[in-house]
Amino acid sequence: MSSAAPPTPLVEIVRTYAPRFAEFAFEPAFTAAVDQHVAELRDRLASAGPGLVPPPPDRETLTDYALGFLDGLAETDWREPVGHDYAVCRLTAISWLIDLHGLIPPQRDH
Repeated sequence: MSSAAPPTPLVEIVRTYAPRFAEFAFEPAFTAAVDQHVAELRDRLASAGPGLVPPPPDRETLTDYALGFLDGLAETDWREPVGHDYAVCRLTAISWLIDLHGLIPPQRDH
């Protein structure tokens, strides 16, 4: 019997919010808001570097941040709205960073 590690919250965030990337094609305000959240996350997680292209965020640090953010949402009984609020933009930005930097290893089906 193989004991698989529990999935990281990053997997669920990507599963839920990566499909929103398709909205970038027709929602320029959403795209701009997510871009601002990505920039803020990079600053907050200290992943900015001296080069033109910032290095990827540390996976563990991003996971800790995501867990804290999700806990805060749970405490306020947040429910995902139809449109785009602060939380949707932040979670989509987290998903974007995960996808961009390949922070989740490919999942194998068993």
